[in-house]
Amino acid sequence: MSQLEWTSAAGGPLTGTILVPGDKSVSHRAIMLAALAEGVSRVDGFLEGEDTRATAAAFAGMGVHIETPSASRRIVHGVGLHGLRAPAAPIDCGNAGTGMRLLAGLLAGQRFESVLVGDASLSRRPMRRVIDPLALMGARIDAEPGGLPPLRIHGGRALRGMRHALPVASAQVKSALLLAGLYADGQTEVREVHPTRDYSERMLAAFGWPIAFGEGWARLSGGHRLRATDVRVPADFSSAAFFLVAASLMPGSDLVLSAVGLNPRRTGLLTALRLMGADIVERDRREQGGEPVADLHVRHAPLRGIDLPPDLVPDMIDEFPALFVAAAAARGITRISGAAELRVKESDRLAAMARGLEALGVAVTEHPDGADIEGGPIGAGRVDSRGDHRIAMSFAVAGLIAAGPVRIADCANVATSFPGFLELANGCGFALSAQAAAQR
Repeated sequence: MSQLEWTSAAGGPLTGTILVPGDKSVSHRAIMLAALAEGVSRVDGFLEGEDTRATAAAFAGMGVHIETPSASRRIVHGVGLHGLRAPAAPIDCGNAGTGMRLLAGLLAGQRFESVLVGDASLSRRPMRRVIDPLALMGARIDAEPGGLPPLRIHGGRALRGMRHALPVASAQVKSALLLAGLYADGQTEVREVHPTRDYSERMLAAFGWPIAFGEGWARLSGGHRLRATDVRVPADFSSAAFFLVAASLMPGSDLVLSAVGLNPRRTGLLTALRLMGADIVERDRREQGGEPVADLHVRHAPLRGIDLPPDLVPDMIDEFPALFVAAAAARGITRISGAAELRVKESDRLAAMARGLEALGVAVTEHPDGADIEGGPIGAGRVDSRGDHRIAMSFAVAGLIAAGPVRIADCANVATSFPGFLELANGCGFALSAQAAAQR
């Protein structure tokens, strides 16, 4: 059996204007709410990744007619809040933790039974943090030992609205509870220890559901309707992150990333890079699909190590692999703490990034909730992405400025979030190649 391996070599300055794929979080939610709305919704800028396609396929399997007139476009014929049909087979969420957790909340209020499954990586991700609060609302969800998928969701349960105080900041758990709240009797309120991204709240409002929300809280009641609306998905900040770091590190770079979503609960990396000395300017700030967007103009600038402010951590949880590479090339030491959540993402990202950087000669001291990274030369070598798309793309950035080629194992999952990454990267200055490699 073979797997996909990349080789990243020294490239040229990153130049030009590029558009990264649509925001994954917005794409998931647009399909879900459009499916439950009354009427026909059009979604433009939809991410053509495996994760988001899995979510669209899930709703198609529950009786929702979804047209694909062209790439990145979907026309969704909503069936209303109570119009979904029982799926004929388990719903495959692929690699999408967002898809599985949000679907768990949404399906908890249905009249039928359903089963959520995922790939090998998703099947190792803990779901107890969403199962337990849903159970308090009256849902019944069975899981494997340790709260792992598959999830078996029992239908026909009467849900009760309640107040949730989440012990861990998680936009996915918050969103699952709000989606369950659409079907609950009474009011559902979610309070967070730290404000997380508010994509679900903004989109529920756009689809006409009465909802109140602010920094660290959201509240809605059941018994209303969703109305069809058109959604334009902004470019995904997490996908833009690799190019922001790459252009900052590569001498001579002068790159523009178009229409990048700048949800304030998503852009912690932008703040962190600026603290490190990055030259990133926002141009033509505007609103798109209910979300703030701007063109980001990034030029090469020498970076310095920082003590990462703890309040930035929840707002950049998906961008830490890219930050690790920036820290490895910065002058001095970058200290990261409060990021234990990285151990339960698609992989243990703290361990995976620490081992990978060490294989390239970077000094890393790993802690239970973070790491200290001493910047310096990055050497050639082989790293294992552990099937994690963000780790694979981050080490592709490291190869740009390494002393020799960086070989990256197990890269197939990049297609879950960023189809066409190699072509777009090579088009603006990377030197990336892909090849099949025998599994070890």
